[in-house]
Amino acid sequence: MRDPGASAAVFAVMMSMMAAGNARGADRPLGLEEAIGLALRHSDTIIIRREAAAASDAAAGGARGAYDPLLEVSAGWSRTTEPVNSAFSGAPSGELAPTVEAGRTGLVVSQLLPTGGAVSLRAAASRETTDGAFTLLSPAYGTRVGLELRQPLLRDLAIDPARLGMQLADAGNMEAMAALEGTVNDTIAAVTRSYWNLVAARREVIVRREAIRLAEEQLEETITRVEGGAAPRTDEAQPRAEIERRRGELFESIESVSRAENLVKLLILTDADGAAWLEGIEPTESLETAGVEPDIAAEMERALLLRPEVAAAAAFLERRRAESRFASNDVRPALDAVVSYDRFGLSGFENPDGGSIPGVPALIPSELEGGWSRSWATLGEGHFDDTRLGLVFGIPLGNRTARAAAAGARNAERGAEAELARIRKVIRVEVLDAGAALQTAAQRIEAARAALESAEVQLFAEQERFAVGLSTNFLVLTRQNDLSGARLEEIESLADYRTALSQMERATGSLLQGRDTDPAAAAGEEPSK
Repeated sequence: MRDPGASAAVFAVMMSMMAAGNARGADRPLGLEEAIGLALRHSDTIIIRREAAAASDAAAGGARGAYDPLLEVSAGWSRTTEPVNSAFSGAPSGELAPTVEAGRTGLVVSQLLPTGGAVSLRAAASRETTDGAFTLLSPAYGTRVGLELRQPLLRDLAIDPARLGMQLADAGNMEAMAALEGTVNDTIAAVTRSYWNLVAARREVIVRREAIRLAEEQLEETITRVEGGAAPRTDEAQPRAEIERRRGELFESIESVSRAENLVKLLILTDADGAAWLEGIEPTESLETAGVEPDIAAEMERALLLRPEVAAAAAFLERRRAESRFASNDVRPALDAVVSYDRFGLSGFENPDGGSIPGVPALIPSELEGGWSRSWATLGEGHFDDTRLGLVFGIPLGNRTARAAAAGARNAERGAEAELARIRKVIRVEVLDAGAALQTAAQRIEAARAALESAEVQLFAEQERFAVGLSTNFLVLTRQNDLSGARLEEIESLADYRTALSQMERATGSLLQGRDTDPAAAAGEEPSK
C-alpha cells in the first residue's frame, strides 16, 4: 500500500521533472525583479510621463527667470530746432530759433524683488551742441546716475504675477512627478500580477499532465483486469474517455500559458526585440511565500504619506490656493512707495556762438570746464542731485471683475480641498480592501492545502479499494479529478495571495520602496537635474 505523504512527495518531484522536461529550448529564464526592470525601461507610458515631468521641471526653473536682472542699453542722435516764443530766443542772426544737436546713450538694469517690488539702476550720458547765443557750453557733456525702488504696500505685496507663476509651475511639477510615480507603481503592479499569473498557468499545465498520467495508469490497471478476466472490456471506455477529456483541458492550459506569456511580453519588450517575441518565458520565482500580517492602521497612515495620488491632489490644491490668493490680491487697492535718488554731472567748453545779456556777464564756472572726464567728476562731487519720496495710490471703482474672479477662485479652492479629502477616503478604503483580500488569500491557501491533503488520502484509499475489486473506474477517476481540482485550487490561492500582496504594496504606495528605482529615470534616462 502506498503512503499518502509519499504521494505528495512524488508529485512534487514529478512537477519539477515535468517543468524541466517540457520547457522549450528557446525559453528565457526570467525573474520578477528583472521583469519589473525591463518594464520600467521599456514602458511607453512611463517614457511619456517622464518627458512630461522633465518639461514641467524645466517650466518650474523657467518661472524663476522672472527674477533675472534685465539690462537695457539705448543710444540715439537728434537734431532739434524748436520755435521760441520770446524776444530772447538766442537764435543766430537770420534764424528764428537756435538748433540743438545731441547724442545720447543710456543704460538701465532692473530687478524684480521677492517682496513684489522692483529696483532699477540707471546711467546716462549725452553730448549737446547748439548755436543758441544764450547757452554757455557747446559742446556740453551731461552725465547721470540714479537708483529707484518701487515697493507695493497693499496689492502685490503678498503675491504678484512673478510669484504666482513660480507657485503654479512648482505645483505643476509636483503633479507631473506624482503622475510619473503613479504610472511606475501601476506598471510594477501590472508586471507582478502578470508574472504570477504566468507562474500559475505553467503550474496548471503540470497538474493537467499529471492528471493524464494518473488516468493512463488507471487505464493500464483496467486493461490488466480485463485481460485477466476480472472485468468486462467495456470498463476500458471510461478511462479512455477521461484521458481524452483531460487532454483537452491540457491544450486549453497550454494556450493559457501562451496568453500569459504574451501579456508579460507586452509589458517588458519593445518593438525592436524581434527575436524575443518568439521566445517562451520560464519564470524562475516560486509561488510559495511566507504569510504576512499587516498592521492595517499603520499601513493606512503609510498610504496617506506615500501614495502619489495624495501628492498630486495636494499639488492641485496648492495651485488653486495660489490662484485664489492672486485673485484676492487684485481686489485690493494699490499703494506703492517710490524712492529714487539721482546725481548729475555737467561740463563743456565755451559756446563759440554765445553772447551775453546786457548787464549780465557770460562767465563759465571753472568747475564746469572740460570734457567727459570732468562731467563724471562733477557727478562724483555731488553738486547736483535729486532725491524723491512718494506714495502712489490707486483704487478701481467698483472692481466687479476682480471681485467675481476672487469668488470663483475661492470656489475652485474649496472644490480642490474636497477632492483631496475624497482621495484620502478612497485610499483608506483601498487599504482596507487590500488587507481583506490578503487575509482571505492566506486563509484560502490553508483551506486549499487541507483539501489537497484530503484529496490525496481519498484517492489513495479509492485506488486500494479498486485493487481488491471494491471500487469502480468512475470513483477512482472522480477522486483523481478531485485531486487535480485541489492542486489547481492551491495554485490559484497561491497566485491570488501573491497578487493580493502586491496590491497591498500598491495600496500603501510602497512598491518603490526597497527597489533601486528613481521615477524620474524609470524609462532608462538620467533624472532631470
